[in-house]
Amino acid sequence: MTLCRPVKGFKYSALHAGLKKQNLDLALIVAEKPVPTAAVFTTSQVVAAPVMVSREHVSDGYAQALIINAGNANACTGKQGIYDARAMCEAVAREVDCQEGEVLCASTGVIGVSLPLEKIENALPELASKLEPSAENLELVAQAIMTTDTKMKCYSTTFENDGITYTMMGIAKGSGMIAPNMATMIGVILTDAPLTPSACDALLRKSVRNTFNAVTVDGDTSTNDTLVLMASGAAGGVALETPMSTGFVQAEEACFEVCKHLAEEIASDGEGATKMIDVVVTGAQTSADAKKVARTIAESPLVKTALFGNDANWGRVAGAAGRSGVAFDQNRLSVTFAGILVCKNGCAVCFDEDVALVALKQPRVSIHVDLGRTQTPDIDFKSAFTAQPHEGSAHIMTCDLTYDYVRINGEYRS
Repeated sequence: MTLCRPVKGFKYSALHAGLKKQNLDLALIVAEKPVPTAAVFTTSQVVAAPVMVSREHVSDGYAQALIINAGNANACTGKQGIYDARAMCEAVAREVDCQEGEVLCASTGVIGVSLPLEKIENALPELASKLEPSAENLELVAQAIMTTDTKMKCYSTTFENDGITYTMMGIAKGSGMIAPNMATMIGVILTDAPLTPSACDALLRKSVRNTFNAVTVDGDTSTNDTLVLMASGAAGGVALETPMSTGFVQAEEACFEVCKHLAEEIASDGEGATKMIDVVVTGAQTSADAKKVARTIAESPLVKTALFGNDANWGRVAGAAGRSGVAFDQNRLSVTFAGILVCKNGCAVCFDEDVALVALKQPRVSIHVDLGRTQTPDIDFKSAFTAQPHEGSAHIMTCDLTYDYVRINGEYRS
């Protein structure tokens, strides 16, 4: 595994187009030809223009290019925003010699401000001229899509089928305004495996279910959430069409692995965060109930601030679970912080506060809540994040809530 391993059949480039005051802000990924593609988008009722356009363009299951800008979301910009998103795709198509409908676009940044289309169009000739299939250029793309992120998010893995080694690589951005459902903030997964459009769609939707859809930083869903999977097929081999195809399971596992690592990176890089928090709920009647409880806990400001203060305040966890809307017997409730039992059968358990303080100072900590409605196997927090969680259990990733989160978001448009 390496961070940014380039994928056969794709070229990359990025530059500073002036959308942000400084740093890279425009990225381009281009395949050698139209390739099988799938995408998932925000479920918000307020949808950005690039999401609307990309939904339309990917509807046939193929794309050749993806352009991403940072610094401007092109959201809540009316008919002009739709025009600008289409114009951006059309300009890319001219530069890379493909059809406008084969270009997808994604934007991230400030909402409600018109896209400075002229800056993008002026930058495109240079952007296209810099396209290279190199790891260096791929890393530049990963950097260019960042907004309030503190680090580049990129992950690669490989899988084998019939003697051929395939690469599955993903990049993502995300730090705040993160509570996706069927999507992520901005993410791209590339593979050189011979997937069909339907296979891309199946892999992507299954992988996001317990990865990106299990992340919340602040409970706010973006208007621009976009996750794209493109499969060049450049490594050759027999097409992976259905779950019955030889090699499909390996591709599925690789896609999940990439999504899992990127989701963990997003959770740990929450705006102002000092630690990542795994919230695991077991013993619920259904997994849907468990996820509802876990998300309520993970999005509780009181829980998140307690963890920032390294305080094993389990009463806040119990309170959040109680208001989740899920029925359970409080007398069967158990709570564990970082492996330390603090509540059993709804009542306090004696524990060493000093030991808990040290445990909660770690960069990744866990909260385990058992509702006691069903028998659930013991959970290993490092492996709880699986494609097929136990029925009645759920895992949500979040981070603590700090002074810096308030500062960053208070100064966002400054």
